[in-house]
Amino acid sequence: MNVHDILQNPNEHVRFAVYLDKLGHVADLDEVDLVSHVLTDPDRTMAQSAVLRHLDRRAAGLYPGPAFEGWVQAMTQITIDHPFLAQRLREWSLFRAITLNLPWQPDDLLASSNWLQLKTATGTNTEAIEILAEVGRTKRIRNTARTSLSHRSES
Repeated sequence: MNVHDILQNPNEHVRFAVYLDKLGHVADLDEVDLVSHVLTDPDRTMAQSAVLRHLDRRAAGLYPGPAFEGWVQAMTQITIDHPFLAQRLREWSLFRAITLNLPWQPDDLLASSNWLQLKTATGTNTEAIEILAEVGRTKRIRNTARTSLSHRSES
């Protein structure tokens, strides 16, 4: 079943499942085209949700290595008209910088979403965790960061 056939199915739940399957098995060379096609689905929310899951899965595997930079640039170009997806890609880049001890700005972390702050609070960068323990956006983020710090001090 190709992407154009998927669009003919009136059930968005079926299309969503097929998109997730296709995105989960896409070859690197075909990824940009497939993501672009998924984002043309008339159910914009469903399409973005499928692409978000794909971006999170791919970014989680790619961020530690050198392939991440080219991949995130390509994905950013095709998600430019989808602010939430573009924001998630920026946050993956910030997560990468924080995790790999590359240059990053505390203000960028503090302006980031709850998703990134919570992900960072359970991470490995002590400076970032300390910042979140003090001034993370939510009580949950602050508590998670404090727990991370206390586990570090026990080790």
